[in-house]
Amino acid sequence: MRDISILIADDEEEIADLIAIHLEKEGYHVMKVSNGQEAVRVVETQVFDLLILDIMMPKMDGYEVTRRIREQHNMPIIFLSAKTSDFDKVQGLVIGADDYMTKPFTPIELVARVNAQLRRFMKLNQHKTDTNNYTSVEYGGLVISPEQRTVTLYGESIELTPKEFDILYLLASHPKKVFSVESIFRQVWGEAYFEGANTVMVHVRTLRKKLEEDKRKDKWIKTVWGVGYTFNG
Repeated sequence: MRDISILIADDEEEIADLIAIHLEKEGYHVMKVSNGQEAVRVVETQVFDLLILDIMMPKMDGYEVTRRIREQHNMPIIFLSAKTSDFDKVQGLVIGADDYMTKPFTPIELVARVNAQLRRFMKLNQHKTDTNNYTSVEYGGLVISPEQRTVTLYGESIELTPKEFDILYLLASHPKKVFSVESIFRQVWGEAYFEGANTVMVHVRTLRKKLEEDKRKDKWIKTVWGVGYTFNG
């Protein structure tokens, strides 16, 4: 089994070195780059299992790096940024990041989050190898294909982030069943529920927008007030 490889993209050399020291102690193989363009380049030429990205980097910021990487790759991405506003956190998650930590940070917490993201991702990939566990879901004009991880709505492709797809497939696979926010977080993020309510709500809100629920009569995801969400199939 190959070593797990992690890419750190941060223009602050001391921070990148500190992260690398702690991750290497965990047995991970680590590569460091100092700007966004280099991060995109190395992801296209090498295999990484997880990315840790700063947002404010030279040549290309972390948001744009994530957009480009998400066009082809599905590994976990953790933002590590000095930007602390809720807007920045929400924007990072909507674009496709899996987690968001603010600077200053404690290395032990970052390592814990890295481990959690890798466990979730590897568990998800193990499930994907058993295609018998996955069946396409179709309701009206909405078609969800778990093997290809694609979604079409009335014949038009809908681009979803990995988390948005996982939430939609979870709900659509169990129509009318009500999932609590905690349950969604545990099943999609694969880790203990910890202040995940806002994270789930942000993803559901963006998912609804991409499904054009504000324009169409179809309301695929229904809010059950005080409980959670259900798929209105």
